Amino acid sequence: MEMKPLLPPVTVNGVSIDPALIAAEAQNHPAPKGKPGLAWKAAARALAIRELLLQEARRRDIRAAPQELSPGQWETEDEAMIRDLLDEAITPEPASESDLRAIYLAHPDRFRAPSLYEAAHILFAAAPEDRSTRDAAKARAKEILPELVQNPRRFADLAIEHSACSSKTSGGVLGQLSSGDTVPEFEAALAGMDEGEITIAETRYGVHVIRLDARAKGDVLPFEAVLPYLQEAHDKAAWARASRIFIAKLASSGQIVGIDLAPEA
Repeated sequence: MEMKPLLPPVTVNGVSIDPALIAAEAQNHPAPKGKPGLAWKAAARALAIRELLLQEARRRDIRAAPQELSPGQWETEDEAMIRDLLDEAITPEPASESDLRAIYLAHPDRFRAPSLYEAAHILFAAAPEDRSTRDAAKARAKEILPELVQNPRRFADLAIEHSACSSKTSGGVLGQLSSGDTVPEFEAALAGMDEGEITIAETRYGVHVIRLDARAKGDVLPFEAVLPYLQEAHDKAAWARASRIFIAKLASSGQIVGIDLAPEA
């Protein structure tokens, strides 16, 4: 059965974009359930921009050589042409060190070394997609939380009795933790707790009763240490802005039918 197009025909300076290509590209653009038109529009926009760039590359007579992206994986000729076109046409706005220093001074907490935590937990294992098991895990965690708040010394005994983590043999104690030592959900829970607090948190592994024993907040890193990262972030953002402006200029001087490139610009 032939798929009915979700958009009118799309053309870029008289060149039609094949609806079958749009349908295939749409698989790479997530959309809310029941709204496939959003993925279709995103795909049509991406392919229209690609065609626009290829036309400009041919107009400039760019003849690029494909590069090896990874062992055995090479660019296509079209990808190489677009890369060379953007390299030739786009000049991102450079950042001054004073501008980057101003960002650093305005948001010092963004540039701290990782905090260190000492914590213990009791894990009630439950996969996220297993709703019945996860609901039961939440119920069990809520059952023992009041007892632990009333009598924190019971934590080790209850960890040995209930926890599905190997740390149960040490009373649930996890030792010193830093960024990356646990999953992000667990780290976020620790970051929001006060020392001595016991709370419940969910992760991909299940439901945890967590006790935060100590926190050592990371120091603000010196400007010289974060300058390379600030420069890299600026360069990426500046390149993205410059590329959007370049594409918008090409679109405004061309004839684009069936898709609006203005939102991307």
